[in-house]
Amino acid sequence: MKRNLLHSILLLSGLLFLAVACDKTETFDDKWQLDNEAQFARMAANTGYTKLNSVSGKGYIMYKELEQGDGATPYFTDEVKVLYTGWYKNDWSQPDSYTNDKGNLILNKIIFDSTANRNNIPSTFSVKGVVDGFSTALQHMQVGDKWEIWIPWKMGYGEAGNNSIPGYTTLVFEIELVDIVE
Repeated sequence: MKRNLLHSILLLSGLLFLAVACDKTETFDDKWQLDNEAQFARMAANTGYTKLNSVSGKGYIMYKELEQGDGATPYFTDEVKVLYTGWYKNDWSQPDSYTNDKGNLILNKIIFDSTANRNNIPSTFSVKGVVDGFSTALQHMQVGDKWEIWIPWKMGYGEAGNNSIPGYTTLVFEIELVDIVE
């Protein structure tokens, strides 16, 4: 009798666990986060990019040097002049733009900020005043360097996002360090 009672309790516990586990519905944020993490993992495995640990200890970015500079390297407390373009994709499995099955042109690469939209005038800001991933890159660049960097969401705008950038977004920047402000 005790054995039957124990089996019944275990069976009911198992069924309750399955019901609770199956009740979780995947949300848009869950899928978005998983897609963005998978894309960053693909970049981390790409031998054309180099891993760069954050000084903050919050993770790492991936970068590829596009042009090599030979100037000074800024400190965390410096102000810099930078040319840049920041973007992400709505669907990492698709090209920058494509035609969907209904014949509509889909602009998949979302440029959220660019000095190109401001007559290529470099932006001036503090190295410590930008997201961790951007700051990490700047602290390892030399004046004249041009890099493509990939920033995981934890070192970007986090789970909350920022303005038009959804939370959990992998960010990509092309950065040119123009000068360190004296």
